Amino acid sequence: MLGADLHTEVVRHFAAKPGAPDTARVTHQVRECLRYLYLISRHPERLGGLFLPVEQEIDEIWHYLILQTREYRELCEQRLPGGHFIHHRSISYEAYQADPGREKAAEEALRWIPLYTESFGPFDADALPHWTVVRFLHEELGLPLTEIAALGTSRDHAL
Repeated sequence: MLGADLHTEVVRHFAAKPGAPDTARVTHQVRECLRYLYLISRHPERLGGLFLPVEQEIDEIWHYLILQTREYRELCEQRLPGGHFIHHRSISYEAYQADPGREKAAEEALRWIPLYTESFGPFDADALPHWTVVRFLHEELGLPLTEIAALGTSRDHAL
């Protein structure tokens, strides 16, 4: 989606940071950032304005992409399914949680799961570390990835 040159540049940039994970993990971070943007682009009416349910590293990759203005505009308008520019607005988790409240924040975070699995299949071990709510459900609540993937499929996608 990014093109080989920009993809290599992004991976190289984040893998070279002090204390950075290995190149394979950074490559997965870039993939999950692009999947996040894909979902926002494809489902703006359902996901627009919701809190970012991914780890900080994914948001930092998004910031880096935004600074590559020409390539980012092309990604948004020509390569992603919605064909529209995706804006970014930073807000702290604490400020977000105080605004809609914890229950609404949790409900909004769960909206991503069925949309993700419909588009990309179930979360796997490479995607798991990057999606905050999925990691919480798996590691803290002990839900297997297969059960997490099934969340929302028994519902009418009202999430």
